Amino acid sequence: MSALSSVIINASTKQTATVVWMHGLGDSGAGWSFLAEQLSGLFPYVKWILPNAPSIPVTLNGGMSMPAWFDIKELGRKNATSEDRDGMLQSVTTINKILRDEVDKGIPANRIVLGGFSQGSVMSLLAGLTSEYKLAAIIGCSGWLPMPDRIQNMASDANKKTPILMCHGDADPVVNYTFGKESAERLQQLKYDVEFKTYHNLGHSAAPQELLDISSFLKKNIPSV
Repeated sequence: MSALSSVIINASTKQTATVVWMHGLGDSGAGWSFLAEQLSGLFPYVKWILPNAPSIPVTLNGGMSMPAWFDIKELGRKNATSEDRDGMLQSVTTINKILRDEVDKGIPANRIVLGGFSQGSVMSLLAGLTSEYKLAAIIGCSGWLPMPDRIQNMASDANKKTPILMCHGDADPVVNYTFGKESAERLQQLKYDVEFKTYHNLGHSAAPQELLDISSFLKKNIPSV
């Protein structure tokens, strides 16, 4: 796969950290620029990279192309046999290139955070857990853990102790809340450092309290230096 285009919001002071944030199905990096804009004042030293997923045929969309990190056959299912594992792994490769480019520019891997929403959350978890780079933290909002039967063998040692924040609304009609909760519990069973946040009456979207929780998590894991 070719390199991804990205929305970039540069640090307003000397950059010492990077947040890479992946959007959800059918969205774009620009759709999540509000996150960077709202938090940039608190993190002037952070560069935000909001990559655009490639446009690919999506079964759920009648086979028509739309921005997606991997194919989705049906909503609301976590059937492992229907996972587009090849598509997921292809996207991991492109995300790894973004990480490598930041490290090559002098940003330590342990000052880089991977995050995402919905499909983007799936990618942040998969790319983060399998990365050979020791990351600062991983954030997954309104998503799920892919390949739960294989993740233990696929995961690298580098991020066994990396803090993970998972957020989910309990009224999510797109990605069932129980999928997110069970995903967090699965990672906790594997001894990962996972904090799971529930937002009452929240659907498949972000909430003000969620942004505050993300901000606090970032402040803890990529503080000013």
